[in-house]
Amino acid sequence: MHASVASLHFSMAMLPQGWARDVRITVGDGCITGVETGVEASADDEIHGAGIPGLPNLHSHAFQRAMAGLAERRGSSNASDSFWTWRDIMYRFVSRLGPAEIQAIAALAYMEMLESGFTRVGEFHYLHHAADGTPYEDPAAMAAALVQAADETGMALTLLPVFYAHSGFGGKAPNASQRRFVNSIDAYHQLWDASANILKTLPDAVLGIAPHSLRACTPHELSVLIDMAGDEVPIHIHIAEQIQEVEDCIAWSGSRPVEWLLDHAALSDRWCLVHATHMTHAEAVALARSGAVAGLCPITEANLGDGLFPAESFLNAAGTYGIGSDSNILIDAAEEMRLLEYGQRLHHHRRSRLSTKADESNGGAIFRAGLTGGAKALGAKAELSAGCSADIVSLQVDHPSLVGREGDAWLDGWIFASRQDAIDCVWRRGQKMVSNGRHIARETIIARYRTVLTALLA
Repeated sequence: MHASVASLHFSMAMLPQGWARDVRITVGDGCITGVETGVEASADDEIHGAGIPGLPNLHSHAFQRAMAGLAERRGSSNASDSFWTWRDIMYRFVSRLGPAEIQAIAALAYMEMLESGFTRVGEFHYLHHAADGTPYEDPAAMAAALVQAADETGMALTLLPVFYAHSGFGGKAPNASQRRFVNSIDAYHQLWDASANILKTLPDAVLGIAPHSLRACTPHELSVLIDMAGDEVPIHIHIAEQIQEVEDCIAWSGSRPVEWLLDHAALSDRWCLVHATHMTHAEAVALARSGAVAGLCPITEANLGDGLFPAESFLNAAGTYGIGSDSNILIDAAEEMRLLEYGQRLHHHRRSRLSTKADESNGGAIFRAGLTGGAKALGAKAELSAGCSADIVSLQVDHPSLVGREGDAWLDGWIFASRQDAIDCVWRRGQKMVSNGRHIARETIIARYRTVLTALLA
């Protein structure tokens, strides 16, 4: 791994107070030790054009990167193809994976995230047991593989061990396809404690709690998990992703999923409600006012036919959202942000749907929202200021879609008009993990992934 950089100089950098010119960022022990503005570059500085904070990726299932593109065949009828048929394919695929495969797949996913500008990932981790459902001797064996992948690639990790106990609302018994996910509350405690021990090997790692969904845990189990989280631990939950999920929740409780959660849990800014796709206007407003983060994963939501998040109602109520890559079918931070805006434009037949101020940059609005929401959801700051982890992205300012611009216009050019080659370098804790758009361990990671995937698909 490369040695940590001592100082970086940017012609412009995005600081918490806005864009600043001639910025020197000094680094020590992986953290930003100083930020100076309006200073000339010195002989010791590594010089770049545009510097921005690394973007948090608040929702990932790393193992699903290996099945990207494998579920793109039409079923017996068009009406039969849905999230639920995709899930059946995922269940069959997951039966083949062990810790070694998970490490190889996650390393590829995390490498691709870093190359696209993500520097911290919220790993919503529910693949816990052996293929027959038997717990590993170490309950966190699969989590350890994710930690190893994060260590190898340099990716910052917020690990979200998932509690999964049921196949449907009301405590329905899990089915055989879910046996690798299922834990009792006592077993989950053991998993959580073991995960905490493993994370000690990673710098600035964060441990959260993740009840999978209202359909996978009972109200009592959810209450126990909330108590377990205490006052500071991030809490993530899938919610209202599919219309059938909403209908099943109403049949069980008389309430819609987000409505039920708002009524039965004290939501706050340490909660992340992943997807929250199918909400009424009243639900969206109430969710925004709770302070909870909406975790939006536009590429996956489009791929699975989930639907569109009610952004207008949510943003008008000053709601907070962040960006995730979820199924990792295509890992590209700019594409997630671009598709989020374009989906809203297609729905409303208008442009500039996620910016809320006159003359505001669309790219700037979405990127800043992703920083704010992602940082809250993952329990770690995402900004260029003293004391923060030195997680920094430089943009290629002479890229055809960025040349001749500055400030938020760079973000507009990156998000809406360029491919991934607009990313120049990525530093994680001050170590340059991506140079000229390529991860420093790219060849090794890809070679191992090819071997693993060839064996899996044989």
